[in-house]
Amino acid sequence: MTTTMEYHNPVLLHESIDGLNIQPDGVYVDVTFGGGGHSREILRRLGPNGKLYAFDQDEDALANAIDDSRFVLINENFRFIKRFLRFYGAKSVDGILGDLGVSSHQFDVAERGFSTRFDAELDMRMSQKNDLSAYKVVNDYDDANLRRVFYDYGELKNAPALSKTIIEARELQPIKTTDELKEVLARYLPERVRNKILAQIYQAIRIEVNQEMDVLKEFLEQSLEILKPEGRLSVISYHSLEDRLVKRFMKNGMFEGEPEKDFFGNFSVPFKTVGKLIIPDAAEIKINNRARSAKLRIAEKK
Repeated sequence: MTTTMEYHNPVLLHESIDGLNIQPDGVYVDVTFGGGGHSREILRRLGPNGKLYAFDQDEDALANAIDDSRFVLINENFRFIKRFLRFYGAKSVDGILGDLGVSSHQFDVAERGFSTRFDAELDMRMSQKNDLSAYKVVNDYDDANLRRVFYDYGELKNAPALSKTIIEARELQPIKTTDELKEVLARYLPERVRNKILAQIYQAIRIEVNQEMDVLKEFLEQSLEILKPEGRLSVISYHSLEDRLVKRFMKNGMFEGEPEKDFFGNFSVPFKTVGKLIIPDAAEIKINNRARSAKLRIAEKK
């Protein structure tokens, strides 16, 4: 476990918390605790009888726990939000905040293997309890699954070539580190677009390792069950795959297909969107580079 806790400024802090429409006596959930920046702002707006539950599967985040009787930090993946809130006696809540993706801290700890800047073992696990790692994806997945990962999660059109090259290289020896992976794929990384392509490759492997799309779907479906009428869902996403899921679910409560019409021919949808899409301004992006791709969407349960 890392001892130096360097967590950066929370993205869209005031906008995302404003979106929750905090009631002083309400019950809220921050499903991506990280450095605790969003949680601290929620607690600042809560009254003495309010309650905040936070989730983070990364053990590093536990060092940032807030000493406050209104606060509970749960060291679990937020795909289990309903189960663990029930365990703590909270069957319904007034608002849920999610700041998706990888924290700045996780990117900055070289040995976690998330960043294209450092050489590290192929890991990329958000929770060290997970069995699946980037090493296993790169060295054990067959051609069809590697193609799927690069195409679906990295949106890389040359997924077949990337997969074939990795499989040929690993037959000679295992690919153990991020630098070895870059070396194997060097021919697909022309200098002018090197960082962009690398980011897509890393993103694809990371999403697979942490099952991020499945986790997000499970979380959104459970949020609908847990939220009280007029409860708010405030979600910050960082790439188009996440944002499409969030946007679609907030619009009609489904990930695919169309909602059913009621007797009068109106679509019956569980949420109403609140305001428009919010993105960070230039000043925030200048302070916090992670904010450059952030998109905030807010919805209220009907």
